[in-house]
Amino acid sequence: MLLVKEEFASRKKSKQSEPPTHVAIIMDGNGRWAKKRMLPKVAGHKRGAEVVRKCVEDSIDLGIKYLTLYAFSSENWNRPDDEVNDLMNLLQRYLTREVDELHEKNIRLAFIGNRSKLSTNIRQLLEAAEEKTLGNTRLCLTLALSYGGRAEIIDAARELADKVKSGEIEPDNISEDIFASHLHTSNIPDPDLIIRTSGEQRISNFLLWQIAYAEFIFLDVLWPDFNREILEQAVQEYCCRDRRYGARP
Repeated sequence: MLLVKEEFASRKKSKQSEPPTHVAIIMDGNGRWAKKRMLPKVAGHKRGAEVVRKCVEDSIDLGIKYLTLYAFSSENWNRPDDEVNDLMNLLQRYLTREVDELHEKNIRLAFIGNRSKLSTNIRQLLEAAEEKTLGNTRLCLTLALSYGGRAEIIDAARELADKVKSGEIEPDNISEDIFASHLHTSNIPDPDLIIRTSGEQRISNFLLWQIAYAEFIFLDVLWPDFNREILEQAVQEYCCRDRRYGARP
């Protein structure tokens, strides 16, 4: 549920001295936001894209170093063709217009997911954006596109199976760290905080391996209404959590 200021005022002193290093957000509710206003779904997606831009700026201000956004799942390909086309057009527009500004702000842009279903033009834009911003260090912004957590785990298992078959690695030597190094997210830390908007309380096949010890916050707010105040509240709630990783405090 969406937390309010009064609840925070009554809490005891934060148990975490630092903000989350890595925040991952399941951006949900664009379609419902548009429907409530009797607008086409694409209007909700456009508004959601604007919120992404502001969320990146706010994350930097709050000291977050890694921001991962669930932009398009592997299951989203099953949506109506016109909606998928609208989303792909918005993605192409974002990559065309925003990359230079992200680079100027020292933001690294990365992508996870199955790129084979994306158009050649979009794949080229993704590669160019990653190459251009590779050395940036202020914030790592990762967009999950055509992404599915189960598929990612299967891909990693297949890669390791091939290495075992070729004799490159012994099965007994496969550790959690080695397995994680074959995931799409091998170059970024696991999320500390998962936020989902729209009131839904499920993971939707997102970062299934990586979220083993993440903290979760589910918000009633629709993604197009997400703002800095809500992000600050979520970060403050995270700081009140006691992360034990299965151990005693």
